[in-house]
Amino acid sequence: MQATDILQDQRILIVDDEPDILETLQDLLPMCRTTTAASYQEARELLAAQPFDIAILDIMGVSGFDLLEISARKGIVTIMLTAYALTPDNVEKSYRKGASYYLPKEEMVNIASFLAEIMTAKAKGQDTWGNWYSRLSSFAERTFGPDFKKSDKEFWDKLTFH
Repeated sequence: MQATDILQDQRILIVDDEPDILETLQDLLPMCRTTTAASYQEARELLAAQPFDIAILDIMGVSGFDLLEISARKGIVTIMLTAYALTPDNVEKSYRKGASYYLPKEEMVNIASFLAEIMTAKAKGQDTWGNWYSRLSSFAERTFGPDFKKSDKEFWDKLTFH
């Protein structure tokens, strides 16, 4: 049994204003039933009309944080995926608003393994953020700088020492 078996037939809403990102994510998740949206309005309508297990939301261009509020209220496992909103504040905002994970687009090629880990943690009743720092610490330190955890020491201590 492969780690990604947990993703088989999962219903995933992918929201991004870049068509190539939508297409790439669909290609990376062939085991899932994916639906795409290229705008906030389209995504909002889909969230209201259809059930989803997972939502992958871009932050910029589609009002990702507004969509996060909707998906979190519905109990949908939500991953924030971004290329331009890469800041410690946006990681924390994603966490506090109910996202299940925050992933830089440069890690998108590994989306299936990240989702499998997240869904496995959820199925076991564990925190979906549990391995965030161990998997993305080199990215965070390279992108945010070595002192990024000083912005909110209590939050970062909680996130980095799961």
